[in-house]
This record gives sequence, C-alpha cells and structure tokens, in this order.
Amino acid sequence: MSEVQRYRELAEALRERIAAGEFAHGNSLPSEQAFAVEYGVTRTIVRSALRWLEQRGLVTARRNIGWFLRAPHQVQGFDRLRSFTQWAEGRGMLAGARMVSRESGPATEREAQLLRIPIGEPVLRWSRIRTLDDRIVMLERSSWAPWVAPLLETFPDDGVSSTQALAEAGVAVVFGNHRIEAVAASSEEARLLGVRRSSPLLQVRREVFAKDGRVVEFGVDRYLPNTIAFEAQAAGTADHAERGRRSGPGMAAGAAILFGALVAHCVPWAIAANDLVSAASDLVA
Repeated sequence: MSEVQRYRELAEALRERIAAGEFAHGNSLPSEQAFAVEYGVTRTIVRSALRWLEQRGLVTARRNIGWFLRAPHQVQGFDRLRSFTQWAEGRGMLAGARMVSRESGPATEREAQLLRIPIGEPVLRWSRIRTLDDRIVMLERSSWAPWVAPLLETFPDDGVSSTQALAEAGVAVVFGNHRIEAVAASSEEARLLGVRRSSPLLQVRREVFAKDGRVVEFGVDRYLPNTIAFEAQAAGTADHAERGRRSGPGMAAGAAILFGALVAHCVPWAIAANDLVSAASDLVA
C-alpha cells in the first residue's frame, strides 16, 4: 500500500470516529505519536491524514500545542448586533478576556479620521484575547476616543465587558458600521491565537457610537475560523436602504439592514479571497 493510500485510509478512519462523537469539539486530539502507535504507522502519515482533515474543516492545528477538533461556529445576526459579552450571555455562554497590551499615545491620521478628532490627540489603545467558555475565539483591538479614555483607565486586564463599564459610567453605546472580510493572520496574530502564519481569519471592523452620535471606539476584531458566523437577512427596499445609509448614527431601531437579498455566513473560506461585505447594524435609539 502506498503512503498516499495509507494516510487517506487513516484520515477516513479518524473522520468516522469524529462523526461518531468520540472526540469533543474544541478539545485537543491525541498526539500524532499516539495515533502513530495506535495505527502502526509513521508520524508523517498521521500528519498527512490530519492535514487532509484540516482542509475539510474538521480539525485545526495550534502551533506548539497540537491538533484540535473544530467546534461548530456560533451565529450572530445583524438585526441587533450587541457587544461580544452581551451576545455570549444571551446564548448561555461565558465570555472571557485577557489583556495583551494597553497604551496611550497620539492619534494617527487613520485614528483621527475614524474617531473624528485632531491628529495627535491622545487615544487609548488596547489588544485583548477574547474567549467563549474558556476557548480562544478572537483577537480584539480597540482605539478609544479621548472623551471616554479616562473612564477606562481603571478597567482591569481581565475585565470582560467594556460596554458594561462605560454604561456604569453613564455612557450608553450603540453599534454602527461594521465591515467584514477574510484576512490572513500576521506573525503576531498567529502567535496569540495559536495558528499558523497566514491562516485565514474573519475580520470585523467596528465603529462604535454613543447615543448622542459621538464616536466611542474604533475596533478591529479577528476571529478564528469556524468559531462564529454572521448572518444578515434582507429587509425593506433599495429606497429604504438608501435612506438608512444617509441617516447615520442615531437612526431608529428596526431600520433595514443594508444588504440586498443576501444571507452571509462569513467563515473565512466560505467567501472569496477579496470578497467584502459592508453593513450598517440596527442601532438602538
């Protein structure tokens, strides 16, 4: 039997065990060496079999850790896009966070444009690893407007919800424009998320507004594949969408989602490399 036949046979055997529920979603699989001993093959054949399963979305490799069974992705709709923590709680899941970096510095040209402040104005930046039920799902990067930065100075490194912290300080936030695209993991992101460099990630760019229309935060979230999907359902006519597009922050709850007849499940390999989905979420008045 050729090496190709052997690894394909092993891959089929492992796929049957996965389908039978022998391995728990999100948990690590036995090591390559353990599989090699169990099936009487080399680690090279085991690795080839696991890579074959990875290409079919069944398992994933985490650098220096091992192989994991992919968990079914969670779906979030655009009809009312809530904060990560609010959404997790609504699904009975435990949201977590770990601060990777936090700094204050002068606003770049890009930050100034998005936060609607002068270039050089002090902004607070942070990066956090976000988890669901103790499983890493994404890297969150945020740049905070100067007027809210002092309210987050004492936010703990393991704090979960910045939205709740701002609400307790009297700032009610709503979620505005969101832009979704597939991107490749950088070296830093690969290290923090435990994937290979250039692995596909789902990127969500966020512009967050207060109820009075002021910009609160500009954020970029990068999700691991097969952890979450975003679903949008068409509503209203093109004329309604155009009116919603012009209305900007503060438009009434229930405004039409700015999609055509589209339902998008945006796991990275479910969309073409350069495909882009732009939407304005339903804002809470």
